[in-house]
Amino acid sequence: MENELPIVYIARHGETAWSLSGQHTGLTDLPLTEFGERNARKLGQRLKGLFLAKVLTSPLQRARRTCELAGYGAVAEIDPDLVEWDYGEFEGRRGVDIRAERPDWNLFRDGCPGGETPKQISARAGDSRERIAFHERSFHPGIGG
Repeated sequence: MENELPIVYIARHGETAWSLSGQHTGLTDLPLTEFGERNARKLGQRLKGLFLAKVLTSPLQRARRTCELAGYGAVAEIDPDLVEWDYGEFEGRRGVDIRAERPDWNLFRDGCPGGETPKQISARAGDSRERIAFHERSFHPGIGG
């Protein structure tokens, strides 16, 4: 057993009005849609019976609610590093509209004016990864959303 690699489950939060419309949703704290809540419950059914050593969630309501509806709200730990990308001036805007003004824009290369850079996101993700590295099974709703 000591040679087994840990298993990490990562789930994105359920649907919000902005994820449905294609708007970049970073730090805006939106609730789940009805469909998002149904999918969160289905996630709980898919994970049913698994032992999870640790459950982490973003502090944003869409991730916390996903975690709760999946059945892990009582054991989840809030991890502020799991919040979505800070889109700065691009918060609430759709990628197609941004590229109409800046055709060569790429989120993963350029980041967002007034928001986070790819290097900052990478560092934050690395911090979270370090905290979960020694747990055999973990569930993390909200990473990347």
